Amino acid sequence: MSAAFARTPRAAAGAPELPGVDPRASRVVEARDHDGELRSWHLLDSAPLLAERGVTPRGTLLAVHGNPTYSFLYRSLIREDIPWRVIAVDQLEMGFSERTGTERRLQDRITDLSLLTDTLSLRGPVVTVGHDWGGIVSVGWALDNRHDVAGMILTNTGIHQELGESLPRALQLATAPAMLPLSTSVTDAFLRTTLALSNPPLPREVQDAYLAPYRTRARRRGIETFVADIPASANHPSRATLERLAGGITGMDVPTLFAWGPRDVTFSDHYLRDLVERVPHADAHRFEGASHLVWEDADVAGLVSDWLARTFGDAGGPREGGDTLRPVSNYAQQAPEMHLGEAISRRASDPATARLPAVVELGEDGEPSREISWSLLAQRTEDIAAGMRAHGIMPGDRVSVLITPGADLTAVLYACLRLGAVAVIADAGLGTDGLTRAVVGSHPDWIIGIEKALVGARTLGWPGRRISVPQLPTVDRAALGVDTSIAELATQGREMRALGASLDAPWPDQDADAAVLFTSGSTGPAKGAVLTHRQMGAMFAAVGDTLELEADRGLVAGFAPFALLGPALGAPSVVPSMDITRPGDLTAPALAAAVDALGSPAVFTAPAALRNIIDTADDLDETGRAALARVPSFFSAGAPIPAPLLRELRQVMPAARALTPYGMTECLAVAAIDLEGIEAAGDGAGVCVGRAVARTEIAIAVMDENGATTGEISTDPGRTGEILVRAPHVRDRYLMLWGTTAKASRFEGWHATGDVGHLDESGRLWVEGRTAHVLATADGLVTPVRVEAAAESVPTVRRAGAAAVGPRGTQQVVVVLETEDGYRPGRARTPRPAEVPLQEAVRHAVQQATGLEIAAVFTTASLPTDIRHNSKIDRAKLSAWAEQTLQGRKAGL
Repeated sequence: MSAAFARTPRAAAGAPELPGVDPRASRVVEARDHDGELRSWHLLDSAPLLAERGVTPRGTLLAVHGNPTYSFLYRSLIREDIPWRVIAVDQLEMGFSERTGTERRLQDRITDLSLLTDTLSLRGPVVTVGHDWGGIVSVGWALDNRHDVAGMILTNTGIHQELGESLPRALQLATAPAMLPLSTSVTDAFLRTTLALSNPPLPREVQDAYLAPYRTRARRRGIETFVADIPASANHPSRATLERLAGGITGMDVPTLFAWGPRDVTFSDHYLRDLVERVPHADAHRFEGASHLVWEDADVAGLVSDWLARTFGDAGGPREGGDTLRPVSNYAQQAPEMHLGEAISRRASDPATARLPAVVELGEDGEPSREISWSLLAQRTEDIAAGMRAHGIMPGDRVSVLITPGADLTAVLYACLRLGAVAVIADAGLGTDGLTRAVVGSHPDWIIGIEKALVGARTLGWPGRRISVPQLPTVDRAALGVDTSIAELATQGREMRALGASLDAPWPDQDADAAVLFTSGSTGPAKGAVLTHRQMGAMFAAVGDTLELEADRGLVAGFAPFALLGPALGAPSVVPSMDITRPGDLTAPALAAAVDALGSPAVFTAPAALRNIIDTADDLDETGRAALARVPSFFSAGAPIPAPLLRELRQVMPAARALTPYGMTECLAVAAIDLEGIEAAGDGAGVCVGRAVARTEIAIAVMDENGATTGEISTDPGRTGEILVRAPHVRDRYLMLWGTTAKASRFEGWHATGDVGHLDESGRLWVEGRTAHVLATADGLVTPVRVEAAAESVPTVRRAGAAAVGPRGTQQVVVVLETEDGYRPGRARTPRPAEVPLQEAVRHAVQQATGLEIAAVFTTASLPTDIRHNSKIDRAKLSAWAEQTLQGRKAGL
């Protein structure tokens, strides 16, 4: 469709020299467009570079940019580990392609691209790659050339816009008639705003490269017409084409990858959710923190390289045998099957236990405690499940559960599991920002929460229909956008049961998703670990067996998420009076009150709580001391616990067997050891965490001198490397983190934990820190725990954190200390140089234990730790601080 635009010269013989672009990949091709006119296209083509290396391409990546970028966006795809020909086009009117004076609609651009690929004699296998509006064009090309299409890759795009649905705010402004030409062609505001979305800012030379083809108003007219072609209304000329593509993509059964920058103000997670619904078999990876130009903000090309290799292997067609990321749990000895929540029904139906407490809620500020019996818990769980189903919550729906520990949380969680809905568990210990990332990133269909959580959901725009716990007043309900309440759903379910219409549904399939459990976020943004019913049942069995949890005794959950474990095993549970966002603040009197509520239960706490329990033991009265003396077993997990601390704890709980299991959200019980086992193991490199628990195997992925795994898997003693785990309770996958799942599953049949350690002669596992924190010094590989343990052997040192400075292979080691006298709980404080005698003592201790020379020693009132456990030292933050400080720059923690 033509418009009266002034013609500008055709593209030159190629683009100017651009950063990161081999000039040999830049070429100009002439091809007919949809009007039959011969047009000049600029594109990047890696064919000559592959030929020079003697590589026969396994297929072609046909990459289509959006607005206002061009082929430069895809320069990172031309790399040695992608043995595919890359053809990245500059669409007509864009980049360094011809300015033709023609106003091109969506279908025109699809046809133009097909005519170009015909001219190039492009044949399959082709994997289309699209970003922004180029994603839509690439889908159109794939639908029109599906005989050549082997796969699709889409990044930050949208395939559908509901009629009547408002455009994203940024596009509303850009498409306003008064603003359209001013922001897109008269000035370069639209282009510069797009470039400014990246954080950290793009390097100046990269910004200049994106600006290069659009220096004049005439060369920016394509940006204007691109924006004008957004089909937001029913009568827009491109609306019918968009509808065709939105419907057509649902029939594309080729391997598909979605890579997303969730901080995009235009193509937000809303559009990713729509695409996942239309292409449910697609792999998806969200790059937390990345924005619209995800190709600039994250290593998308690295993700694409891994995905191509796993999906297609050495051939252009998909691998035979289906999913290449087979769950690790499939390789393990299986646990007995368990229907999650069945133990609640069993205890409720037994006259001997029906009236015994299942959940105890401790009263606060003088309020009486409340006991919920197994009978009442079973009834309420069934009533809520029936009411949820009647309200439209279906099996497979994701339900974000934001309720404080207690009877309501227990009933709602087990109602979800009974119904087959997928419970999303992200606890308040992640903090507001972490919780927001977790909820938004899980794409929930429903949010069930306390009023405070629903206020946050409304204010922060969390997705999902909202359900309150209690019934709210009409005004509050309207203000928070609440559909209904758990109280109302339970009433509805109870009435249905009274009429003989109770929930009549089979237990969910064992291999259906059961829950999404979020990690602590101690090594980056919290990740959602997806567990099936089979894996979650195996997890409950493993933890119960390891901790010797007896149903008649029960469990005190000093770390709130563990309150959900007891009901699955038929054991009553109670959460102490504490701030669940700060588990380290748990006091001995609060713990004693919780123990007394159940008699003689097992106790679980976060590692950070142990010191505070010991320090507040003098506040116990006679009743509290007697209660803690009845504790039969005590356990803590989340970070290694030194033997001296466990010995001190025995003075508080003298009869308790002190057990410290090693595990992670992805596999809650891996190994376990008690105090006697720790003492028998003696001193060594790292922290001894014991032998593998039942049905679990442990191996080591051996590392080279730079801390990279070599591919060798060993169970020999003394080999240091990444700890690998195989068990029936290993997570199924990470939610919308395909690349993370692939990395953790890169050793077939094993979950790579990200922890580093070794096995000893007796088969015990020693943990030595995180793989990302391994110190690659000029003297060889050293794990941080070895350095920290040596520093902590100095009498006045309370805790130590090891940091690395400089390039790998020549890293220098910095130690930051908490001292017994200088420690202050709370937020991390900026370190200061340690006193000379302390420096000398630490240097000597570390040199004696590891042979390393320490570059610097600092002290701080409080080391940075993870927000959930308050236990895991944030060594990455320490290293970043040390790097800047030793360079003479001001830095804080």
